[in-house]
Amino acid sequence: MFEIPLLLALIIAAALIFDFTNGAHDCANAIAPAVSTRVLSPRAAVALAASLNLLGALLGEEVANTLGNGIVRPEIISESRILVLGALTGAIAWNSITWYFGIPSSSSHALIGGLIGSALAQAGTQAINLMSIFSKVLLPLFLSPLAGFCMGFFLMSLIGLIFFRIHRAFVARVFSRVQILSCAAMALSHGFNDAQKTMGVISLALLIFGEIEAFRVPLWVKLACAMAMSAGTFMGGWRIVKTMGQKIFKLEPVHGCAAELSAAAVIGCASLVGAPVSTTHTITACIFGVGSTRRLSAVRWGLAGNLLVAWLLTIPASACVGAAAFLILRLIWGQV
Repeated sequence: MFEIPLLLALIIAAALIFDFTNGAHDCANAIAPAVSTRVLSPRAAVALAASLNLLGALLGEEVANTLGNGIVRPEIISESRILVLGALTGAIAWNSITWYFGIPSSSSHALIGGLIGSALAQAGTQAINLMSIFSKVLLPLFLSPLAGFCMGFFLMSLIGLIFFRIHRAFVARVFSRVQILSCAAMALSHGFNDAQKTMGVISLALLIFGEIEAFRVPLWVKLACAMAMSAGTFMGGWRIVKTMGQKIFKLEPVHGCAAELSAAAVIGCASLVGAPVSTTHTITACIFGVGSTRRLSAVRWGLAGNLLVAWLLTIPASACVGAAAFLILRLIWGQV
C-alpha cells in the first residue's frame, strides 16, 4: 500500500463516512416495502439489503467513471486538493439533515451537488463539465422518476390482469414469497449504482494527489466503499422506512413486489450506462405508480409535493454547503 498524505487520508475517511450515511439513509429504499407489508422483519430485511448492497457495489465502474471523471474537470481542479473534501462535507451535511427529519432525499444528488459547489467555488464554471451534467445528471433526474412511475403502473396493471380472477388471499401468499426476491433485486441495484459514486470520488482524489496516473478505480477502493455502505445499511433508516412504506400508499405484498421490481429494473439500466440516478426518486415514483392503479385518490399526492420540493432542493442546497465548506477549508489549509 502506498503512503497516504494526511489530507488524502481525511478525504478517503470523509468519503467512507458519506458511503456509510448513504447506506443508513438509502437502505430504506430497498427494505421499506418488504418491512411495511410484513413480508420480512426489520432485522431480516436489513441483513438482506446489506449483503446485497455489498455484492452490487462490486459489479461495475460505469457510474464511478461519471462521478469521478464526468462532473468536474480533473485537469482544471488538479491544483486544489481540498476540493473533494469540501464536496463530501456538503453531501454529508445534507444527508444528515434529511435523515434527521425523515425526508427521502437523494444521497446521489447531494454528492453531485457538493462536487459542483466545491468546484465552482474553486475555479468557476470552467471547472465543471456542463454537457455531462446535463446528460448524465439532469436528464436522469427527471427521467428516472417518470420511468419508475410508468414502470410501476404498467407492472401492477399487468399483475392485476393476470391475477384478476384469483382469490386475493392466494395472491397475497404468492407475492409474500416473491417479494423477498424483489427486495433482493432492489438492494442489489442500490449497491450497483450508489456505492460506485463514492468510488468515483475517492478515485478522483487519488488522481488529484498523483497516486494514480489516469482515472481508474483500484480494487481496494471498491472493497472499502462496498463495506462502508453495507455497514451503513445495518444501521437502518427507520424514519424513512415509515415515509416510504406507509405514508405514500398502504402497501400489500403484491404492491411492494411490483414497486421493487420496477425500481430495480430502472436503476439497473441506469447503472449500465453510467447514469448516477437516485434510488430514492426511483422507488418513490414506482410506489406512486403502483398505487395509482387502484385509484388516484388511494395515493397521498400531497406528500408528493413535499418530496418534489426536497428533490429539487437537493443539488442546489448541497452545492451551497459544498462551496461554503470548500471556502472554510481553504482558510484552514491554505491553497493546497
